[in-house]
Amino acid sequence: MSEDKVQLDSVLATLGAFGRHQLITMCMLALVYATNSMYNVNYVFAVEDVNYRCRIPECDTTGSFEAPWLTPGEDMKQCHRYPPLDHCNGVNTSTSEVCTEWLYDVPDSFVAEFGLACEDWKPPLVGTVHSFGAMLGLLIQGQISDRFGRKTAAVFAGTMGAVLGITKSFATSFWVYITLEGLEAAIGDALSPMFMLSIEIVEKRRAVLFQMILLNCYTGGLIIMPFIAWAVPYWRHFLRVIYAPTLIILTYSFYLDESIRWLFSKGEKQKGIKLIEKIAKRNKVKVDKILLTKLDYIDEEKSTKYSDRKLLMKTFKSRIMMQRFLVCMVWWLTITLINYGMMISSVLIDGNKYINFALLMLMDIPANVFYWLALSKYKRKLPLIASFIVGGFFCISQPFMPKGYAWLGLLLFMAFETLATFSYNIVYMYTSELFPTYTRNSMHAICSAIGRVGSLLAPQTPLLMAYWSGLPALIFGLSSLLSGALTLFMPETASTQLPDTVLEAEAIGLKKAPPLREELKGLT
Repeated sequence: MSEDKVQLDSVLATLGAFGRHQLITMCMLALVYATNSMYNVNYVFAVEDVNYRCRIPECDTTGSFEAPWLTPGEDMKQCHRYPPLDHCNGVNTSTSEVCTEWLYDVPDSFVAEFGLACEDWKPPLVGTVHSFGAMLGLLIQGQISDRFGRKTAAVFAGTMGAVLGITKSFATSFWVYITLEGLEAAIGDALSPMFMLSIEIVEKRRAVLFQMILLNCYTGGLIIMPFIAWAVPYWRHFLRVIYAPTLIILTYSFYLDESIRWLFSKGEKQKGIKLIEKIAKRNKVKVDKILLTKLDYIDEEKSTKYSDRKLLMKTFKSRIMMQRFLVCMVWWLTITLINYGMMISSVLIDGNKYINFALLMLMDIPANVFYWLALSKYKRKLPLIASFIVGGFFCISQPFMPKGYAWLGLLLFMAFETLATFSYNIVYMYTSELFPTYTRNSMHAICSAIGRVGSLLAPQTPLLMAYWSGLPALIFGLSSLLSGALTLFMPETASTQLPDTVLEAEAIGLKKAPPLREELKGLT
């Protein structure tokens, strides 16, 4: 960290982390965090799974889903039907015919309104398209945020997210809805620029605590969402209720302040100083005027004569680095598949789907606290191995719980969710500590991008229940066990400095330290 940046951090420390200005900003950020969490997985309730059966015109005259001539549970989700006997006293099982009309147990559901009977691949496509759009959105929002500012990117994305979210509630066809879902995920995600703003608004020492509070707001949104879906079961009304509040983000243009760090990084020194003085006045603190005149926080990265491509290839050519990358790839695939897959599967396990989802998300709060406590005492490797292994056994055992003990299956599911969130937090930090400085961001981004494949696959996991209801949980558990086993081959990083070169990164876990910077010779 440069001297200028340290000077700016000292000014931020003087301004305080929880003064009036920071608390007002936190409230504005909290709305984005809480609603964004709903937008990422609202399809779990908006595009709910419903039963349907073939409509028999000569018998189904009332439009009722119940049929006295059918055995309860029989002919559910079938694409062929048996012709009825005279007076609809039964069916002729000696022949069958293709269905052309269907009746749904929830007539105003997403599946019923768009006529998705016998097209079971379409509902999960909503979640997959959302995840794919989010992948593209991260790149888009990052460019807008870095070029035009955190505030501009957040206001634009938040407003577009609200407009597109409400618009898709008026969709007239499945493919129109899918298109709007992808667009909303790609250009309507305000969380990315808001995240940057949240960690830049306070001194670095306080940023973690500030972010932890906002993460609990994110979890709060996930806890509240199922109860909104319960109170407003019609999917179109449900979407309007959760998206309408974010229209207020448009007013952030007048009330939300830009990131001081971003202003200085763009050379906007005078604007940055004026903002510091405004915050100081609002928080009723005094800032050293002399210090302000010396501030010159323009982001001047040290120039390098080595191309990014050569440095990245140097990292990948290392056998040790490649082994770590492969393990990290499995980690990220596992944690994203499990976290998204469990949120989707939670509404399918025995019991009330709304309460199940809320209880599952509630476990993220102790997971965040447990994360900091565990890592401060047991470093990185041991907690990650334990969370993967124990969580894997919990998840594998869940499908084998007796049907009469739904509460026990839910308890195991909740325990695994806590461990899954715990694992996610560790992997996020652990990955950044395994690779050298000059390719750390690139390697972390590649691993994260590969991990998004898990979120793309997660919406499809309920389809596996057609073969066995416990198959998704079994896959989650086995993936977790595999990741735990691979972690045994990774070095401990908690007590080491962040490596700057490949040789230093390779030396993590070894007794003999390498000669510093020697590897950079010959790269040009």
